[in-house]
Amino acid sequence: MDLFRKILIANRGEIAVRIIRACKELGIKTVAVYSEADKDALHVKLADESICIGPPNPAQSYLNITAILSAADITDAEAIHPGYGFLSENAQFAEACINSGITFIGPTPEAIRIGGDKAKARQILKRKGIPVVPGSDGPVTSEDACMKIIKKIGLPVIFKASAGGGGRGMRIVKEESEIEQAFFMAQREALAAFGNGELYIEKYFPKVRHIEIQILADRQGNIVHLGERDCTIQRRHQKLVEEAPSPVLSEKLRKRIGEYAVKAAKAIKYRNAGTFEFIVDDELNPYFIEINTRVQVEHPVTEEITDVDIIKEQIKIAKGYSISFKQSQVKFKGHAIECRINAEDPEKFTPSPGIVEFIHFPGGPGIRVDSFLYEGCKVSPYYDSLVAKIIAKGSNRQEAIVRMRRALEEMSIKGIKTNIPFFLKVLDHPDFQKGKFFTDFVQTMNNNEKD
Repeated sequence: MDLFRKILIANRGEIAVRIIRACKELGIKTVAVYSEADKDALHVKLADESICIGPPNPAQSYLNITAILSAADITDAEAIHPGYGFLSENAQFAEACINSGITFIGPTPEAIRIGGDKAKARQILKRKGIPVVPGSDGPVTSEDACMKIIKKIGLPVIFKASAGGGGRGMRIVKEESEIEQAFFMAQREALAAFGNGELYIEKYFPKVRHIEIQILADRQGNIVHLGERDCTIQRRHQKLVEEAPSPVLSEKLRKRIGEYAVKAAKAIKYRNAGTFEFIVDDELNPYFIEINTRVQVEHPVTEEITDVDIIKEQIKIAKGYSISFKQSQVKFKGHAIECRINAEDPEKFTPSPGIVEFIHFPGGPGIRVDSFLYEGCKVSPYYDSLVAKIIAKGSNRQEAIVRMRRALEEMSIKGIKTNIPFFLKVLDHPDFQKGKFFTDFVQTMNNNEKD
């Protein structure tokens, strides 16, 4: 197979390591870019070449389009993989790559723009008959406009940033008296985080599951979905535990939501890997909420139950090859759970950067660890606190839970604090073990502990 000769990874941390490993297996040379804070990072050590692109501040390094493209030019890289975060969902970056004659391993700039404009994405998919959460048909620009929509759909509602994600620019409104302040706060936060203060409104469902569908789409128009991931265990809209398949979806509902995702991908002429996210209410009604135009942090749980290497498929699709399998060939086997190990205080959830003095990763049947940690490495305060992902696979959900617990107890890190104790509490909780929980699970668990 004629693939790229050399790929530059425009990222850091565990995802950069993950991409380098996929490239090595495909026989592709790799270029690591790094900030001054990451000069001794694992992705720098593993890549065939490395080049410093600026100071620790992400705006001057990992978000510096000019520096990254210059690094690609200097090293003769033919393609750039953006990973997740940073520039992965930046249409301007994707466009700049194309204009520089470099292949962007991801969707087209237009698809990224649609995915980034959540209000517009809602409009497009609603017209295609895909159920969306009741709310505004586009951005709302005034309190009067908000009031008209709220009177139509009823309280509670949630304000969301059109250009946002990760829980920023969100405010839940349960009473009319809260509307003015919530609108102002969400708008201000959205403007600060994304440079765009546009908001849209959705009906707020207090009891929902967060379900996402992984899709792959090639240039030939073939689109397949790889089933769902249940990402319901969250704290402040940030995912913490992901699993596949979902413990609440029937085969019929899984098929239905998967078909919605494929239909949505066709509607926006999507290409490469992407995720179409839905909420499912307590009566198991699904509603589309947003598109993630990149590989997800939690992609390993899908890989574990389908035996599909999503990163390799991304690279092959970007080179122009068709997806290497058909929808009918996608088979789900077993159950996988992922815990996001963050360098943070397990009680206060405050960051815990520092030097890793000792580390022991878990192993044994059904355990996978994606990480950039090694003994003596530095966990920087400048970037996201995610330091490792533990993925446990079992023949069924109960075995996956038991293996995850064993892995968490076996993992040992000295020098930094992690949220491993928190995950052990989650795994031991009766509602988690029964699969009966909603997105308010962590808040409810914490409140019960205080009582």
